[in-house]
Amino acid sequence: MIVLCVGMPRAGSGWHYNLVHDLMLTAGADDARQIRKHYHLEGILTEVNCNIGVLSLRRLAMVLVPALLGHTFVIKAHSAPTRWSRLLMRLGMLRVTYIYRDPRDAMLSAYDYGQRALAKGRPNAFSHLTDFEKTLDFMLDYVRIWEAWMAERGVLYMRYEDLLTRYDAEVARLLDFLGLAAEDPAVQDVVERYRPEKAEAGQQGLHFFKGKIGRFREVYDGAQQEILAERFAPYLERMGYPLR
Repeated sequence: MIVLCVGMPRAGSGWHYNLVHDLMLTAGADDARQIRKHYHLEGILTEVNCNIGVLSLRRLAMVLVPALLGHTFVIKAHSAPTRWSRLLMRLGMLRVTYIYRDPRDAMLSAYDYGQRALAKGRPNAFSHLTDFEKTLDFMLDYVRIWEAWMAERGVLYMRYEDLLTRYDAEVARLLDFLGLAAEDPAVQDVVERYRPEKAEAGQQGLHFFKGKIGRFREVYDGAQQEILAERFAPYLERMGYPLR
């Protein structure tokens, strides 16, 4: 079986992935990095958190091979569901958990992250987001992907803000979804390792830089916030966020 951790970019998706990955290891799942190496999947699973990219027939068929041979492992994506991912979900070969965040904070984080990398001379996937409008258009695409995933059955939905502020309750939901026993000492060790406060201590795998809730209100000016309220209006209430 494949466990797929999908996430909105800059929504704690790296933290989410590593938490799920290491929890599944306690139940005897395989390390996804070893699966990637053993089955020569380097071309479709990125080095950072085994991101599969688009959920195409070719890519899913390639990762399905080790699953059909009895391996269970966790991979990551930011992309929308497809007919092929839906088919695997119906067949019980793919389980999906999805994490999202207030898109206004996510877009600010994406811009900051890209510009920090650019300033260091090491451009990343967000470095092309050089102004407010480009970043807004970029994040609107991912909000539409959020909408597509929300229409899927059998997906565990999580909000970054809830995982940050209600960690134990959200992890309990996750353990139930994954079929893991909270009282298992190995599970408890993983849960403790990925507590959000561990980011301040430099714990690897949490992928935090600022991660502050509502930071967009401090950075974007009044006119920009009005634009955000207008453009994200069809989605914010359904996502559980105030318009302003």
